[in-house]
Amino acid sequence: MADVVVLGGGVSGHTAALHLRRKLDSEHTVTVVTPNADWNWIPSNIWVGVGKMPAKKVLFPLAPVYKKQRINFHQARAVAIRPEGDDVDTRGAVDIVHTSTGRSGESERIRYDYLINATGPQLKFSMTPGLGPDDDGHTVSVCTASHATEAAASLKSTITKLKAGQPQTLVVGMGHGMCTCEGAAFEYVFNVDHELREAGVRERARLIYLTNESGLGDFGVGGMTFSERGFETSSELWTASIFRERGVEAILGAHVERVEPGVIHYETLDGERHALPFDFGMLLPPFGGVALSAYDRSGADITSEMFAPNGFMKVDADYSGKPYDQWRASDWPSTYITPAFDNIWAVGIAFAPPHAISKPHVSANGTNITPSPPRTGMPSGVMGKTAAMTIVDRITLGCDTAPREASMATMGAACVASAGAGLTRGSAAAMVMMPVVPDHERYPTGRSLKDTRGEIGLSGHWVKLMLHYLFIHKAKARLGWQFIPE
Repeated sequence: MADVVVLGGGVSGHTAALHLRRKLDSEHTVTVVTPNADWNWIPSNIWVGVGKMPAKKVLFPLAPVYKKQRINFHQARAVAIRPEGDDVDTRGAVDIVHTSTGRSGESERIRYDYLINATGPQLKFSMTPGLGPDDDGHTVSVCTASHATEAAASLKSTITKLKAGQPQTLVVGMGHGMCTCEGAAFEYVFNVDHELREAGVRERARLIYLTNESGLGDFGVGGMTFSERGFETSSELWTASIFRERGVEAILGAHVERVEPGVIHYETLDGERHALPFDFGMLLPPFGGVALSAYDRSGADITSEMFAPNGFMKVDADYSGKPYDQWRASDWPSTYITPAFDNIWAVGIAFAPPHAISKPHVSANGTNITPSPPRTGMPSGVMGKTAAMTIVDRITLGCDTAPREASMATMGAACVASAGAGLTRGSAAAMVMMPVVPDHERYPTGRSLKDTRGEIGLSGHWVKLMLHYLFIHKAKARLGWQFIPE
């Protein structure tokens, strides 16, 4: 009998848990530890954030799904990992603190034979003073369903003022120079544009995209090259055409230093500092690893050995700190197993990237203004399933079975940025890249021209809507869920 524990119930962790339970006999246990009662299909938070979709359509309770699938569920947050166990038991253990009604604040130590860390991101609004929807913040967010609901209300109020004839400045983008998820901000700004046009107030609104990208179309992946009818074009030119068509201003290479009521203070790569007055602001926060400590069997702190300074867990990547131009695709992790313990994995946002995918930039003042590597969506699901299948192999075939691999330097990803939510009213910018991490040793442009594409139109919007329902069907483990790709 083996006990498998998964920390995190998001895309990566939930996917791993479902596949583990599907493939393992009932004598083996699968346990999920996550602080949230509900599962959230985060890509559709964008639609919630403009009022096109209620939060209930992107959420569902995890407990009934896990009960039906015979997965143990602890609504709790993990606070410490003990890979060598303790003086009671040499098996690995995780310390958790319950967050559910009736058990909130209660501590517990659970044992594991195999552990998957899929804890996702810590939303670090505090890295930028005045950022975020909390009491001391002055901007909104779409990182969670509740944040998105607040954003929709704020946007509705802004549109009401526009209808009353009051000009408004709306700013959407990144709230720090080291943010990731530029694609989400890109999608949200054009959903806002769509809503302003539907309300008939677009001409009174100044709409600005504020980003840490050094060029449009970077998306934290260093940009892309598309081939269309024998001609090559960059994602920068492709993306810029959308901004021109919709009249959205772009401020590039920006690090937000602080946000005051009605004013965003930011620095640009040339070292200049600016003050941008605004009426509505949706700025995403930087991500950090969820706060986890690690201890050896004697109780000595080994957190710095297992985790990078940003809180993400170290895996089978090259963390030697080579200059950017010396990095290779092969330096990225492929198995997501931690170096010191071959029964622990970190997947999705939880693993520490070895370096930026976008070319690093430092401002004239020495400020790092570089997008952090994205690790959400499709790659997260693939990593979760890969880790789960390695564990299944080792339980059923033997602990020496070679691990399965899923490097971001070999896997592709699709991103559909859709504006609008109906079947006939809306459009989308759909992008596919292969691989996510450029490999200049295999491809002259870093990626396969055959498999890296960008298209704009209503068909991509239909794909986004279809994916919303397909992935919620999959996450609920309904009939045939395992046949829907990650």
